[in-house]
Amino acid sequence: MALILHARKTNKNTYKIFITAEYSGVEVKLAPNFEMGVSNKTPQYRKMNPIGKVPVLETADGPIFESNAVARYVARLKPDNALYGSSLIVHAQIEQWIDFSTLEIDGNINDWYRPRMGQAPHHPPVEEFKISALRRALGALNTHLASNKYLVGQSLTLADIIMTCNLYRGFTRLMTKSFTSEFPHVERYFWALVNEPNFHKIIGEVKQTEATIPILPQQKPKESAKQAQPK
Repeated sequence: MALILHARKTNKNTYKIFITAEYSGVEVKLAPNFEMGVSNKTPQYRKMNPIGKVPVLETADGPIFESNAVARYVARLKPDNALYGSSLIVHAQIEQWIDFSTLEIDGNINDWYRPRMGQAPHHPPVEEFKISALRRALGALNTHLASNKYLVGQSLTLADIIMTCNLYRGFTRLMTKSFTSEFPHVERYFWALVNEPNFHKIIGEVKQTEATIPILPQQKPKESAKQAQPK
């Protein structure tokens, strides 16, 4: 069967999988008529991912969830894929940067983004702490990129795909030019990669945000039909 990705088309986790597929020569198709908040709550979907998170890749051998795991699987479908390196040490370095981009970059960006979108309580001291943690991570990344074009070795790897996609939300929704100018090597790296043909094909034109998104009211959980019934 074809590889079917259950996800929204415009999402940084979807992007990382399709960009990996482009570099690997692997065909991945989006599940038709996928609707976030509906499709991922069906019993059929919960069999693939018991907590209903997105995305999920449907394969002939069974489903795979968590976007980094899906990207790894897609990369490994191509024998001796340069995205995964050619030695044990290079493989480990790719994995270390994937973990770094997930925990230090994506984690802090999400903790800055979600409260502003009303998806979690917004507490200014917590936000400042997360921004400080993100600056620390970007500083470390900037130092590494000062003498390296890519995260590992002399060519693009899976770590670069995942890092760039994790930076995407920050550059397009949160981090203005005045913020990112503190990290010039990160800027150079991000804009070079999002304008690579395989990235541009999936993501399209990328523009940096001119202002950090405003704080939206916190979303209230929807009442169940039973709770909504008058006494």
